[in-house]
Amino acid sequence: MMAQYWSLKDKAGECLLFYRMGDFFELFFDDAKAAASTLDIALTSRGEHDGQPVAMCGVPVHAAESYLARLIRAGHRVAIAEQIETPAEAKARGGSKALVARDIVRFVTAGTLTEESLLEGRSANRLAALAQVGDEVAIAAADISTGRFEVVAVPAAAVDAELARLAPSELLLSESAEELPISSARQIVRRPSSDFSSTSAQKRLETFFGVQTLDGFGQFGRGEIAAMGALVAYLDHVGTGGPTFLQPPLRHLASGRMAIDAATRESLELVRTMIGAGAGAREGSLLGTIDRTVTAAGARLLADDLASPLTDKGAILDRLDLVDGLARDALWRGELRAALRALPDAARALGRLVAGRGGPRDLAQLRDALGGARLLREHLARRADLPPLLAHLLPGLDGHGALVDELARALIETPPVDAAQGGYVAEGYDHALDALRETARDGRKAIASLEAQYRDRTGIASLKIRHNGVLGYHVEVPAKHADALMAPESGFTHRQTLAGVVRFNSSDLHEAASRVTQAGVHAIAAEAAHLEALTDAAIGRRAEIAASCDVLARIDVAAALADHAMSHNWCRPDLADEPCLEVTGGRHPVVEAALAKSGERFVPNDVSLSEADRLWLVTGPNMGGKSTFLRQNALIVVLAQAGGFVPAATAKLGLVDRLFSRVGASDNLARGRSTFMVEMVETAAILAQATPQSFVILDEVGRGTSTYDGLALAWSVVEAVHEVNKCRCLFATHYHELTRLAETLDALSLHHVRAREWQGDLVLLHELAEGPADRSYGLAVARLAGVPAGVVKRAEAVLAKLEAGREKTGGLAAGLDDLPLFAATLAAAPEAAKDALREALGAIDPDALAPREALDALYTLKHLLADEA
Repeated sequence: MMAQYWSLKDKAGECLLFYRMGDFFELFFDDAKAAASTLDIALTSRGEHDGQPVAMCGVPVHAAESYLARLIRAGHRVAIAEQIETPAEAKARGGSKALVARDIVRFVTAGTLTEESLLEGRSANRLAALAQVGDEVAIAAADISTGRFEVVAVPAAAVDAELARLAPSELLLSESAEELPISSARQIVRRPSSDFSSTSAQKRLETFFGVQTLDGFGQFGRGEIAAMGALVAYLDHVGTGGPTFLQPPLRHLASGRMAIDAATRESLELVRTMIGAGAGAREGSLLGTIDRTVTAAGARLLADDLASPLTDKGAILDRLDLVDGLARDALWRGELRAALRALPDAARALGRLVAGRGGPRDLAQLRDALGGARLLREHLARRADLPPLLAHLLPGLDGHGALVDELARALIETPPVDAAQGGYVAEGYDHALDALRETARDGRKAIASLEAQYRDRTGIASLKIRHNGVLGYHVEVPAKHADALMAPESGFTHRQTLAGVVRFNSSDLHEAASRVTQAGVHAIAAEAAHLEALTDAAIGRRAEIAASCDVLARIDVAAALADHAMSHNWCRPDLADEPCLEVTGGRHPVVEAALAKSGERFVPNDVSLSEADRLWLVTGPNMGGKSTFLRQNALIVVLAQAGGFVPAATAKLGLVDRLFSRVGASDNLARGRSTFMVEMVETAAILAQATPQSFVILDEVGRGTSTYDGLALAWSVVEAVHEVNKCRCLFATHYHELTRLAETLDALSLHHVRAREWQGDLVLLHELAEGPADRSYGLAVARLAGVPAGVVKRAEAVLAKLEAGREKTGGLAAGLDDLPLFAATLAAAPEAAKDALREALGAIDPDALAPREALDALYTLKHLLADEA
């Protein structure tokens, strides 16, 4: 047995091996130790190996999914080794001592789950693969629980941002790829380099989709083909060659979405919270606050929309028109939402069916969802004023009538999850099956009649006819009455004696039981044949079903956004052709919702950024609302370009191509970065990537170092944003010296959050006003926070001395009026030293080199190395 185990463990690699033994999955050696620790189950030992006890633990097969879920969440991958023959078949093959054959039938990994119990219904679960061919970097991503398959080519610098958008549960990298500092993937898996070959990947994709060319799906680059092919190869590996549900790949352009890097997503908490005890939760994020979807598919799509705001004005307007139409008609919106609420998650039911892990209940979910979609289609078709997007989507709900009718006739209302016991095919669907069931029912009636006859004949009132999996049907009597049935002339045959009861058989009972058993076996076989045929019929329409599920999800998202907008007094944003951001009465949706729970009111604020006034410098006290003001405007941009209404009285904006947020920072010790280093890395990314169409929010740049260093950096960053990036920007700071920049930077204006001191206490008004703040109120905030009075008093004395010195010397900003213009400083800056060896190495495309060219390239690199030495 251990030889068989080690053979399977070799195939399992780094995965934990679930080794099937009867009714349990057993784990051995280090696998057992890891599983026992994670699952908090008993670790035992069995026999010895190399003189050491063999550690082992096990989980029952019937409860395996719950244990798998905990292992996957803990970061493990699991290989399932099942018995692929029965003990009787093993005995016939190799004699009485033959070992039952086992093989790995599936690898369970974080990115390849389809089971309902292992997935979060309202969140996508993606597997991603990253490939680089020459200068082209591509990322393929699939959610095999719904079949959605997409690919995008991105610049190398944008890889982290794209992975942050996708947030894959599992990321595939080539064994030869460089180690990447990727934090957006829960788990990274190294795969053979051959899986990422664009040539073999193309053939693999063509075979998988059953086509002679991929041109019908789009024009893919070599990097995109390599990434998609590697993903399909991995799915074939984990499924051990079994079927997998993937829709034809959808090619996205990176320019079609707003670019949002990982730091900005964390700062804005678009779909998950990132700080505090609830980090990683939906609740408290923008998504958790506005999600009123009534279907799981709608919730998943809303999360995707918020994570991927559009940059196509026409597509955004189509979404806004649909939301607007639903917002204006509360009765229509309510009817739609009521109809959608009754629909099950057909997309994931279809995924399980295609993967071979579905059952009759999944077919029933398709029946109910597609039947509901048909009724919804008929209801909507009667309206004459459909928004253009809805009119375009509606035909996608057509064409399922025959399948729905067949499933309605074939299945009972609520089929069981497990098909093994039958009972899910409706009466009247198959007359032969009905006859078998009638035979079984008659047999059970005959058995009940026999029980009454035996009681009368023997005079034993406690006699019962029972059934179990070992003896089948049998007569059971208390032990004190057993002697009467033991007599040869009694007509009963002794089968088993237990404590307190004795069991018998009889010829009459055997005949009746045989009729029941045979009819039951044949009935279950007939139902299984129907299940297979119905499943094949559904799988045959998988593309059309998936398309209908997408339509239902889009309608749900639009109705949910409209419902939330109407109940919270949100407005439809206007889209302008020029870069601007004009908002009146803007609010932070998450903060406003939190305040509403405690009965407090959120104070709205306005913003007006334009070409002539594109950079606002915001000063004021801590806790005054600067960070909230910055973030709320970033969230308004996200919501608008996701196609939703926004929390404001009015809003107008020019499309944003890139969104950056450097608000708040924490250290990243795992990557050797202090808080200030993290702040500078994020600031550097903004200065390098922001364009005139971008929107940037910056808070407290330079506060993590000395006062002079920090002020100098903040001063230079403001000038760079104004003179070089020329983007819309909100810049919050405590460096009041920066307000002098308003004298030299034409597009910069000064603003502050209002505060007052009243009888020694600080009153924060959370209102934005024009002009600079008169002071920072830092000591007042300290007093409000509970800093001891003696410490605050001493700080007041020190502050008085410092301010007196500032009046004499001109303070920190003394002499800054004589600085040369930023553009002149930039022109005089030395160029970064070039690394000829690195540039030559980066220009090499290994996939495009002939052997001779590769040798020449190697000699060139050697010469460059010698020159540098």
